[in-house]
This record gives sequence, C-alpha cells and structure tokens, in this order.
Amino acid sequence: MADRYGKAGSDTSTIAPLLWPLLAGNNAYEYWIDAWQRSILLLDTLRERGNNYVEHNARTAPHVLSFPAELVLNGRTLPRPVNYGLVRIVPPETIRIDPRKRPFIVFDPRAGHGPGIGGMKHDSEIGVALKAGHPCYFVGFLPEPVPGQTIEDVCEAEARFVAEVAARHPDADGKPCLIGNCQAGWQIMMMSAVHPDLVGPIMLAGSPLSYWAGVHGKAPMRYLGGLLGGTWLTSLAGDLGNGIFDGANLVANFEALHPDNTYWKKIYNLYSKIDTETPRFLEFEKWWGSPVLLNAEEMQSIADHLFVGDKLADGELRNRDGVRIELGNIKSPIIVFCSWGDDITPPQQALDWILDLYDDETDIVAAGQTIVYCLHHSIGHLGIFVSGKVATKEHGEFAQAMDMIDLMPPGLYEAVISGVDETVENPELVQGDYLFSLERRSLDDIRALGGNSSEDDLAFATVARVSEVNQSLYRTLLSPAVRAATNQAGAEFLRRIHPNRTRFRMFADENPVMPPVAKWAEWVRCNRRPVSPDNPFLGFERMVSDTVANSLEAWGKGRDILQEALFFATYGSPLVQAMAGTRADGASADRRVERDLAREAMASRMAAQLEQRIDQGGLIEATVRALIYVRQPEGTVDERGFTALKEVGATLPAAKRIGFTRFKEVVREQFLMLLLDEERAIAALPKLMPEKRQERELGLAALRRVLAARGSLSPEDSRRLARVEALFDVPAGKINAQPQHEPAGE
Repeated sequence: MADRYGKAGSDTSTIAPLLWPLLAGNNAYEYWIDAWQRSILLLDTLRERGNNYVEHNARTAPHVLSFPAELVLNGRTLPRPVNYGLVRIVPPETIRIDPRKRPFIVFDPRAGHGPGIGGMKHDSEIGVALKAGHPCYFVGFLPEPVPGQTIEDVCEAEARFVAEVAARHPDADGKPCLIGNCQAGWQIMMMSAVHPDLVGPIMLAGSPLSYWAGVHGKAPMRYLGGLLGGTWLTSLAGDLGNGIFDGANLVANFEALHPDNTYWKKIYNLYSKIDTETPRFLEFEKWWGSPVLLNAEEMQSIADHLFVGDKLADGELRNRDGVRIELGNIKSPIIVFCSWGDDITPPQQALDWILDLYDDETDIVAAGQTIVYCLHHSIGHLGIFVSGKVATKEHGEFAQAMDMIDLMPPGLYEAVISGVDETVENPELVQGDYLFSLERRSLDDIRALGGNSSEDDLAFATVARVSEVNQSLYRTLLSPAVRAATNQAGAEFLRRIHPNRTRFRMFADENPVMPPVAKWAEWVRCNRRPVSPDNPFLGFERMVSDTVANSLEAWGKGRDILQEALFFATYGSPLVQAMAGTRADGASADRRVERDLAREAMASRMAAQLEQRIDQGGLIEATVRALIYVRQPEGTVDERGFTALKEVGATLPAAKRIGFTRFKEVVREQFLMLLLDEERAIAALPKLMPEKRQERELGLAALRRVLAARGSLSPEDSRRLARVEALFDVPAGKINAQPQHEPAGE
C-alpha cells in the first residue's frame, strides 16, 4: 500500500523521523496562514457590524423585519400618544391570505432591544401565520419614547390597535389572535385584563408573569433586585439619563448571565466559521446591538411593580381609574410557550401565575378559562421566538391549531407536538409533519415543575419592602442633587459611551483606522487558503477555546451560586425580615389573588341559567353534548378530530351553518352542562333530537366520523358511544357511509 510520504513498498521507518520537523512546519505554516486570514475577515465582519449599527440607528423607525409592511395606525396620534405603531404585514406573492381566517397580531418586546425580532426571518412567528393563510399585523415601536408616556398608555394604545384590526376583518371566524414575546406578553395580558371583550386567543412566548417564581440553582436574574438593594439604582439610572432609562442597561443584564457566550463563544464561533457564519452573525447583531430608550417613569413602574414587587401575578396592580388589573377577567384562551432551557423566563415564571390565581383546576373551569401550556426541552430564551426550527414546528403548529384551541372547553391542558409515523392512524387528517394534541392537566402538574417554598416567598417579599425603603431614601436624599447636576447633553454623552454601544461603533468606518480593513479583507477572500480540518494546530486552537469557554462558564456558575447564597442569607434572615416588617405579618404566607365576589356571583348565575337549559336545544347541541360525553374520560384531543369536524361541517348548506363564534358558545355550554349534572344532561338528549329520523341519522354519522378520526375507541368510550346511539334511536348498522351533512358550523 502506498504510504503518504513514501513509495509503495518502501521502508519509511527511518525516513519518517527526519520528515516530522518539516511536516510540523508545513502544518504550522498552513495553520498560521489560515488564522491570519480569519483574523482579517473577523475584523472586517466587525467593521460591517459597526457600519450596520451606525446606519440602522440613524433611521427614524429602525427594525429588523424581513417582510414589507404598511402603516395602519400611528400611536403618536392617539389621545395619549405613545411611540408604538401598528403595521400590516404584506404577504409574499406566493402566499394566499384567507380573509375568513382570524388575523394574527405579533407584539414585539420592548425590553432593551429594537423591534422586529418576531419577523426577522421568514421562518418566524409572522412567517408561519402567513403560511397558514392568516392576515398578519405587527406592533412595533420607535427608539425614543413619547415624553410622559406610561405603561398604561401603551396598554391602551395596544387595545386601540386590536380594535382596529378587528374592525378591518368583520367577517373573520374569531377575534384577533395576539402573540406577545417576552416583555410584550405581560403587557398584552394587562391590556386584555382591562379589555377582555376585544381579544381572541393570547399566546405568550417566553413571557414572565410571576417574577419571584423559580427553583434554586436556576434563573439567577430573579435575585438581581435584592442583590442591588431594590430599584433605587433604576431611579438613579433614570435621573442620570435626564428622565430617560437606557435600554442598553437591560441588554447588559442579559449578557451578564452567560459570560462564556458574551466574552468568548459568540466571537470565537464567528472566527472559527468565518467563511459561512458572517451573514447570520450580522443579521442577529443588527437587532441585538440597537438598544432603545424608555421613559424613566416607565422603567421604574416595571421594576417596582413587576421585577421586584411581583404585583401582576397576585392582582395588586390598578390602573389610573382604580380598577384592579385582574388576570382572571380574561376569557380568551391563554397559550403559554416556555422552555427548560430558558434562564431568563424559566417555566415557573411563565406558569406560576396560574397557581396564584386558582385553587385547583375546577376553578379554571368555573371561571370559563382555557389555558394551554407547552414546554420545550432545551431551547433558550431568544430561541423561543427567533429560532427557525421552533417557528416551523411549535409556532407553526400553534398557528394551525389556534381555532381548535379556541374551541376547547374550559380547563388546563398541555400541548404535545409529536412526529407523524406509521403508528398514527388517519394521517391524512394531520396538517403538516407533526401531530398536535391537547392533554388535560391539573395544577399538581404545574406544581411538579418546581417552585418557591413559603420561605422563599417571604424572602422575596422582604426584598420588596427593603426596595421601598431604599427607594424612599434615594428620592429624599440623593435624587434632587443628581437631577440638578444632570442635563440633556450629559445624558446623551453617557448613552453614547455605554459599552454596549461603544463596542459596535469603535469598529465602524468612522474610526479612521478601520477603512483599510475592507481592502485587506477583499484581498484575503481572493486568496483564501483555509486550513485542513485535520490540522493538529487547529485541534489545539479548539482545545484552547474550549478551555477558555469552560473557565468562563465555571466562573459564571460559581458567581450565580454565590449570589443565590448571599440573597437567601440576607433576605431569608429572621432579623432582616423582622426589620422589614414581613416576618411579623406573614406577608407571603398566602399569595393567592383576593376573591372577586362579583365574578363569583356572575359564575353562579351562569351555572343556574345553564341548569335551566339542560333540556333545551336542537340537533347541534345534542351532537356536541354527545361528543364531549364520549371523549370526556380520556381528557385528550388532537387535530385529527378537529379536522374531521371541519370536513363534515363544510358539507352543510350555507343557510344551516351557525358560524365559529356561535359553535364555540355551544361547545362551552354543553361542556359545562355535563359538569353540572352529567346524568341529567345525557338523559335529556332525546328532548333535543329532531323528530325526523334522517336528521338524527346525520347527527350520529357526524358523531361517529369525528370519534373515528383518532382510530379505535377505548372500552369506556365504546360503552358511552353505545349509550348515546341508543338515545339517538337509530338502528345499529343503519349508518355506514360518511354523512353528507353535519350539524356543526365551520
């Protein structure tokens, strides 16, 4: 066999040692040429990033949307002006929008960064909504706030935007679906709590609603307020900014979570893949490197009431009219998408508001609320609404299944998205590559995810009290002097030299040493000599990189462990709690929202009315009641049954269709009737049946068609179906073909 460095059959045992220095020298030469070239290309990429930063932030309305858009409503023209705006996404020519489908509105987070992240890629929340045929709108914002605008003003503007979208689609089957990313999620929840009749399904992607919640050893950001002594530093930042809070400070907090990625991995990944990684890097950095501004009052309200006070989850917030912002007022389905890999909004912060609001799952049903949650195994915070893979799977499935979710009876469900293989029956009823299912859950399933003990809650309540004291001291003793020493020029100078801006601008062409880099990079690209993948020096480089990254990661984890220990040692101290006044009054013994007697009375009246109507209705009500009765023991539904329901419903003559909104009301009413008195509700089925046997046959055929969509029935389902068939009074075997008419609306 031929040897790499000698002829076939020759003895190289004496020659190889002589060649090793030469070979090592060749490998070193090859590596250093490549490393030098990668360094030039990396520097040029940073130059492009800097130029993008300068150009992007010079725009009046900078964004990173990859879709064309038309302005619909400018928030600066509203009675209480804000820097938000509503635009209509113009779909690509290859996509056909169905005007009958409910519109989607994507709300982007104003948490330090600029707008557009929800539509930065074609495989995005906006992209999948358009692909599913829905009209799509986007709510973004300008980099600078309107003087005096508040969080409440923004919520009212968003309500105006939703009303405008609904008015533009009067024939749509359902109210607009709202998607709120991160900070925008809790904002649209506040808006929906005040204006519950405006909104359709609400999807929260990585949105924290319960800021204190978490488990030990994870989610270190929840300790930040306590470690800083409360929110007085937020006030100081606002004063130094001359009434403006710099969003770059929020970005810096996010970056501090992972020093390994911030200071090494991100840049080394670009350096090691410089021939292919540059476009993706520049695309993301355009958004990441464009911090926006907030009014100091806005940021202070967020820090006091949410980050440290955690007042949204327990219903302590009120608007300027004194009306309590009660999440229990929301009647639209709420979909919560969170991930185990998210340390900014861990599952507990995304879901534990449910535990604060309801004692058990029967309370959710009694409130007429439908809550769906979906847990991703590993994706990080940004990946929840940025990752193309997540968009084409989870967001795509939610977009297609939103009507199904809106139709679900009240209760708590988990969304399970699984692949479609040969074991899935009736795969033709599945849209796309994944099967979307909803499985009934209890509050114990939420509790099993982990959460705070009563001692933990007491520690966070102590932080809130200490923050109030420190805030008062700062406002009294220091704030007047800081404000007197601050002016607009000084505030702008501080913002300009912020590290999160400087590191972008210093590499731009406005730096006189950078323009030659472009010519160097052009020459390198024309003479590129990448290193061989098996070069030993390249392997050594990767080993060094891993060592640096692992060291930074270890340092970050050690810091987090120390900070958590310091937090609980301080605010878990009986002495500190006694001084703050939380230990004596048991401030966190019960964080449940106080009872809303008016809402409870309304629920009681509704139950009484439903009980009186159990034996009233027609074939539609009878068929829906029978369907829920048969499937109720399983507690699981999937899209196949919903697809079958739509298929048979589409055969109805237009005059007999009742529409999605009315059909949704029928489903909810029949479900609640079964909960009130199942035996009486089923025994009353014959009273709802039409006299014509042919109509009863069609109703039963539709029932069987929908039930068969998931395959074989369980023994209990079969027993219940047999009972229903007897009540329909249709001879067994009479119905063999699929029905030509179905009593359910589209």
